[in-house]
Amino acid sequence: MRFLYFDRITELESGKRIRAVKTFPLSEAYLNKHFSRAPLIPGSILVEAMSQITGWLVVYTHKCETSCVISLINNLEVPADLRAGATVELHGEIVDTGRRWSDCRAWVERDGERIASAERFVFPHFKEKNPEEVAKFYRDIGWIEPRWDWEAP
Repeated sequence: MRFLYFDRITELESGKRIRAVKTFPLSEAYLNKHFSRAPLIPGSILVEAMSQITGWLVVYTHKCETSCVISLINNLEVPADLRAGATVELHGEIVDTGRRWSDCRAWVERDGERIASAERFVFPHFKEKNPEEVAKFYRDIGWIEPRWDWEAP
């Protein structure tokens, strides 16, 4: 993944929920010449951030045996005034999951107030050929920690 839109995962419960934190510094590449006097975080970046954390929750829940790609977003709301420098908390939940797909929801909070949300993200699943390597990669970059509730292969 070339662009990662969360800084760290702060809570992760397999099959249930994820929470992460993201600070949007003025140095982000996508802010170049984007409302240069008062840079705003594009809503599409928040959509991507919510998609990334819920997608990671799906992969983690399925113990790195599946990868997923977002195929549907319903009832999306994003703010028009999120400024560079803001720190937000990203939340995601699995509503339902099976062998072929997962249904999730996500929202973004700033200072405890919900500022963005999507009631539904649908992720089709694709079987990973080597889940052990995927799990090792995620463990090496710190996305799987021993304190979380399953031991990767």
